[in-house]
Amino acid sequence: MIRRRSTPWIHQWSRVIIAAIAGLGALNTGYLTFEKLTGGGVACVAEAGAKGCNDVLASPWATVFGQPLALLGLLSYLGMLIFALAPVVWKGEGKSHKQLENLTWWLLLIGAIAMSIFSGYLMYVLAFELKALCPYCITSALFALSMLVLTVVGRAWEDIGQIFFTAIIVGMVTLVGTLYIYKDVNTANKPPAQEIPAGKLPPFVPTVDPNPNYGWEINTTSGEAEIALARHLVQVGAKEYVAFWCPHCHEQKLLFGKEAYQIIDESIKTECAPESPKGKPDLCKAANITGYPTWIINGKSYSGVQNLSELAKVTGYTGPSNFKYFR
Repeated sequence: MIRRRSTPWIHQWSRVIIAAIAGLGALNTGYLTFEKLTGGGVACVAEAGAKGCNDVLASPWATVFGQPLALLGLLSYLGMLIFALAPVVWKGEGKSHKQLENLTWWLLLIGAIAMSIFSGYLMYVLAFELKALCPYCITSALFALSMLVLTVVGRAWEDIGQIFFTAIIVGMVTLVGTLYIYKDVNTANKPPAQEIPAGKLPPFVPTVDPNPNYGWEINTTSGEAEIALARHLVQVGAKEYVAFWCPHCHEQKLLFGKEAYQIIDESIKTECAPESPKGKPDLCKAANITGYPTWIINGKSYSGVQNLSELAKVTGYTGPSNFKYFR
C-alpha cells in the first residue's frame, strides 16, 4: 500500500499568513499616508533630541513623484493581499484555477522581492542619511521580508534556480529604479564641497526645494563671535520667527553659521509655516508676525535679515565682534 505524502502545514497556510501580513502592512502604511496627507503628527516615541517618525515623514525621501511614499507602500500591500487571496477566494476548478494559483505565486515572489529590496534601501537611508528611529518604517521592512520568506517556503517550487534568477533580475531592476527615483534627493542632500568664503554674503538663490523640517542645509561655519552672540541672544530672551521656505530666513542662518544657528534653532526659533512638522502658526499669529524672518527683542520687532553687528547692538552684546559674514 502506497501512503500519500501529507502536505506541509506551511504550504496549506502560507497564502493566508501572507495575506494577514499584507493586511497589517496596509494598515501601517495607510495610517502614515493619512497623517502625511492631512499634515498631522504621527504618534511615535523618540528619545529627547533624536529624530523620529515625523522627521522621517518630513524628509525628501518620504515623497515619490509628488505623492507620499507611504501611499506607494499601501498600494503594494493591497496588491500582495489580492495576489495571496485570489486563488483562495475564487473557487474555480481544473486548469484555470491551477493557472491562477501559479501566476499569483510568481506575482507574490516578484512583489516580495521588489518590496524587500526597496525596504532595504530605505533602512540604509534611515540609519545613515537621516539617522532617525521610525518603528513604522522598520515594521514595514520586516513585513516585506517576512512575505518574501513565506513566498519562497510556502509552496513546492519546481525549479529553485528559477527563483534565484528571478530574484537577481527583479532585484537589479528595483535597485536601479530606486536610485533613479532618489537621484535628485541624494544630490540635494550632499553638503557642498566648500563653504561660502567669509565676507559679504551673496543673495541666496534656491536651486532645490526646501525640506519642511529644516529648510536648506547651512553651508557656512561659525566662529567664536557667532557662537557667543547666539548664546547671548538666548540669555536675553530674544525670539526669531521664520518659515522653512523663506530664502531670507536662510540668509539669516548663513550669517550665523551652522554651529551657532543650532543654538538658536534649539532655543529661540519659532517655525511659522503650518505645513512644517515643527510649525507653530498659532504662536506666530499671537505675536503679530507678518513677515520672515522677524526678531522680537525686548518687546521690539525687527523685520528682515539682521546683520550680526545689528543684533549685537540692540541686545547690548559685549563679547567678541569679529563676525565672519555680513550683508
